[in-house]
Amino acid sequence: MAEVTRHIGLSLGADICWPLCFEAIMKELDLRIPMNGDTIRFEVERVTIEPFDLRQGCKYDVVVDRLTHWYHTSREWIKKAVLMNDLYVFNNPWSVQANEKHTTYCAMMRLGMRIPDTWMVPPKSYEENPDLKLTLTRHAKLFDLGALGERLGFPLFMKPYDGGGWRGVTKVDNAAAMKKAYEESGKAVMHVQAAIHGYDRFVRCIGFGPQTHCVLYDPSAPLHERYTTKTDFISKEEEQHLRKITLTINAFFDWEFNSCEALRRDGLWYPIDFANPCPDSQVTSLHWHFPWLVKAYLRWTIFCAATKRKMRKNQDWAPFIEIADMDLPFEEKLERYAAIAEKRFDTDRFDEFCMKHLAHLDEVTWKFFGTPAAKDAVRQKVAALYPPHEHEKFTEHFWSRIQEWRAWEEARMRKSVPADRPSGKLP
Repeated sequence: MAEVTRHIGLSLGADICWPLCFEAIMKELDLRIPMNGDTIRFEVERVTIEPFDLRQGCKYDVVVDRLTHWYHTSREWIKKAVLMNDLYVFNNPWSVQANEKHTTYCAMMRLGMRIPDTWMVPPKSYEENPDLKLTLTRHAKLFDLGALGERLGFPLFMKPYDGGGWRGVTKVDNAAAMKKAYEESGKAVMHVQAAIHGYDRFVRCIGFGPQTHCVLYDPSAPLHERYTTKTDFISKEEEQHLRKITLTINAFFDWEFNSCEALRRDGLWYPIDFANPCPDSQVTSLHWHFPWLVKAYLRWTIFCAATKRKMRKNQDWAPFIEIADMDLPFEEKLERYAAIAEKRFDTDRFDEFCMKHLAHLDEVTWKFFGTPAAKDAVRQKVAALYPPHEHEKFTEHFWSRIQEWRAWEEARMRKSVPADRPSGKLP
């Protein structure tokens, strides 16, 4: 029996809090996993940014990628390592690069999901280009923006076709406001999307591999309060419906870490925003939900590294499209989509692995989030975002939310109430 080390790389941007917690809990776990006659150990380090030889090797077995959706040098290093060194990385960099909100809307419409009516409009302004000027003079058709608004109905939303993080999103109440928003959109290519009026639930379902977690979301609240701490706000059946929606989207695009926002109206769910393949991981917005996210990072990363999970190098949409073309009710199609997703994410094997090798993770995480090291991670993130006179106030605010989670988690454990399977899939 040999001792084998799996190397985990963290490719980070402005991330502060979750990597600190990830590293500390990994150290506390001090894992020694027996597998195929060997003992698997793990080392974690942060990936540096530097010149690289396209033929050089790669020491990592798994890279957690939080950077390459916007930093091209790291993206190209990761793509090189996937192609030449069999690196496993999430998320798939080609998919993140190629598939924006526009593509996801089209794809999920094709699968029969209730996507709000959406139009794309040409940009208001352009870079100077002689060929473009000639093209627009010959072929661009004048359009009535106000008429489009009337057709979709006010209020509606105008937002970039490839947007993220609420960038450039404008709620438009009338034709005059729509014209103003368009004038201010500049060179951005915009979507105009109908609103879902009269909804009674706004839920964000976070997907991490086969793991899902639903949060009641309040878009009208300040950023640090949008993720509410409410529990039992939807039925188990609805939670499983949103899990299926989220896993279908993620498996379709090979996004292992993504989130799906959906609205409920008259008992039906409408996905409205689900191209988020580098979703918020900060304690300053997640607070109560932050420990779940850290555990999700740990479980999926450890599983992928220990099992030497192979990366899908090509997207395969055909099985989903075949189901979409069947003469079946949508719920039956969704059940079949989700079955493909569960298989691609290896859910049963993942659950078995976690229950066998990571059964103590809940307790280790619970203890860690009561330590000074955990509080210091919160403080460092607060210091990076807030002015000095607010550091203490917001450190205590987010820390108190985490302690509320610990009390809730302790009560659950004392009552011997079983947690969901690691994936979130019901037994």
